[in-house]
Amino acid sequence: MSKTGETKSRGAGIALSTAAGVCLTVFLFTLAAVLILNARWLYELDIRWLDLEGASGMQAEDILANYHALINYNQVWFRGELVFPTLPMSREAAIHFQEVKRIFDVIQITCFVTGLASLFLVIRQRQRGVRIHFRIAGILSIVIPAILGALVAIDWERFFVTFHRVFFRNDYWLFDPVTDPVILILPDTFFLQCAAGILVIILAGAVMFLILGRTRQ
Repeated sequence: MSKTGETKSRGAGIALSTAAGVCLTVFLFTLAAVLILNARWLYELDIRWLDLEGASGMQAEDILANYHALINYNQVWFRGELVFPTLPMSREAAIHFQEVKRIFDVIQITCFVTGLASLFLVIRQRQRGVRIHFRIAGILSIVIPAILGALVAIDWERFFVTFHRVFFRNDYWLFDPVTDPVILILPDTFFLQCAAGILVIILAGAVMFLILGRTRQ
């Protein structure tokens, strides 16, 4: 093979490895979000740990029923309006939850697409005897959460507010507990736990990627 051909082949190999690494990273990040979205067991524990009955004045059964309605609404397959079994909801809150659902729909679709793409690319790389894409994914999956984790550790409340200002163009996420008592059963601590859970899953995936890519290829 000529030098030009070798250069093109090497460039194509680098591009494929990079694409596979990035695809794996996106898949891991979205998978972590999907897993935490559906970690209903965590919320069930928080009803007692965070004393949500005392904070909201509601029974555990009603709290769970409203929470399950919200989680079901955020599933990509769900089509319809959000209706809480025992709680009122303002127009602004309904709009906010619609915006949240769109985000979760994108995350779930992205998880599915990148999962299939990652499978294809990993098989293709295996045929080439290359594993560097795992190292790329592992490094990205450590660096990005490390930066986000540092921001969360420094000031969770500021991170939480900034996150909402970036993803939402209105202030409908600022709920009034009088008109939208659902906020009483969705404390900031619960969202902090979800963020921590996502980081743990991502870091575990990063370690797995680095182990898979430990060869020098």
